[in-house]
Amino acid sequence: MRTLRSVRSARVGAVALTLALAASACGSDRDSDDAGQASGDGASTSAAASATTFGDLESPCGDGDASGATDQGVTDETITIGYGDDRGFASAPGLNEEMGDAVKAMIAWCNEQGGINGREVVGNQYDAAMTNAAAVMQKSCKQDFMLVGQGFAYDEAAEQFRVGCDLPTVAGFVIGPNSSMGPDKFESVPLPLDYYNAANLASGMEVHPEIEEGVTALGSTSPAIAQGVEKVKEVYGELGANVEECGVTLSQEGEANYVPFAEKLKDCGASALWITNSPSPIAFGLLEALQRVDADLTYVFESTWYNDVTRDWNAQSGAADGMVSGMVFQPFENADVVPAVQDYLDILEGAGADPGLLSMQAVSAFLLWADVAQDCGSDLTRECMVAGLSDVHEWSGGGLHAPSDPGANMPPECALVVELQGDAFEQVFPAEKGEFSCDEAYVVETDPAASGVTLNEDRISTAFLK
Repeated sequence: MRTLRSVRSARVGAVALTLALAASACGSDRDSDDAGQASGDGASTSAAASATTFGDLESPCGDGDASGATDQGVTDETITIGYGDDRGFASAPGLNEEMGDAVKAMIAWCNEQGGINGREVVGNQYDAAMTNAAAVMQKSCKQDFMLVGQGFAYDEAAEQFRVGCDLPTVAGFVIGPNSSMGPDKFESVPLPLDYYNAANLASGMEVHPEIEEGVTALGSTSPAIAQGVEKVKEVYGELGANVEECGVTLSQEGEANYVPFAEKLKDCGASALWITNSPSPIAFGLLEALQRVDADLTYVFESTWYNDVTRDWNAQSGAADGMVSGMVFQPFENADVVPAVQDYLDILEGAGADPGLLSMQAVSAFLLWADVAQDCGSDLTRECMVAGLSDVHEWSGGGLHAPSDPGANMPPECALVVELQGDAFEQVFPAEKGEFSCDEAYVVETDPAASGVTLNEDRISTAFLK
């Protein structure tokens, strides 16, 4: 594998945090459950709940005769898991709430089929409200078998407690650098510190070869986002692109006038623009200014731009027409050729939950957890789960996303590209709808030391190990 000459950035804010913030903007306005509220029955998930498959995955849920109080949170009749989000964060109400809603829907879907080997799945739903992740983790440590499908923006503050109480997790997403490399931590689509999936960038270059001629990345006054920009520039360099230093940096507080920045981008000689920032009034202001000055730039943005906020804004302005984004998850528009996407949409619709990329991550995480839990049978222990999850080296959530390696904490080596026109996204690469472009060379090695993380020989963070 090719090696980056410089280090990978911290993930807080630059990737997953902005993903969470962006996705929350198109979430629902439904009232949330109280933190820690058990939700074992949940809403009906329609006829999809009786299905024996999810995409190309045989359903891990169903009747059975499993028995025994084998571990914390496991009895003859129930398995208690924790899940949740940051929906109560005062500065961004509803933050990540689609994740909690999705796991709740999957619990209902699973229980309507008979649970896991006959044991009902009971969920303790938590609201970390961004800054309360440590308190949530301490509560979960006392009552849950595992954490499943959760996404807490400040998970780094909670990691010492999770490791201290030996609480395994199959997370929806992980942000903190030590959390991302923590012991007994699994993700359906891993984003480790020491490897990076460059397929999204390489696939964008397949669609727009002019990116290789000269791509520039928008700077930010946010240190975390700025570090993410540096990472992307290094990866583009590894892929053979000419990276232009246009010197354009936007304040995370916004700008009074975006035209001077647009003029500078127009005149700097770049043919393409990469933006790490999530879709927001700041980014929209710049794009509208670029439209006014008639800048001829190809736009290639993070997958965070695939959401209803972008659709609604671009339907009015058209300022991002032609923008492409690399994705490892299947877009909703591919539901007609990807059964897993249709199953996902049916389950969430039946539960009254909103779809979204974060929601897909949570669903895939739940399915991964349930699939291994089924294999453990009556011997449902944390030890069995960790051993089983460690042996899963190809996972796609039934076809929801590109294959990944949860057991080895390795990212996918694939991506597909969607293009925005008006309010509609459409896959443009590969040409065959629903297919991914894959190459092991897309996975590039990075150095976790930039995030202050020390790994042992098993690629596990040593920060909180006993």
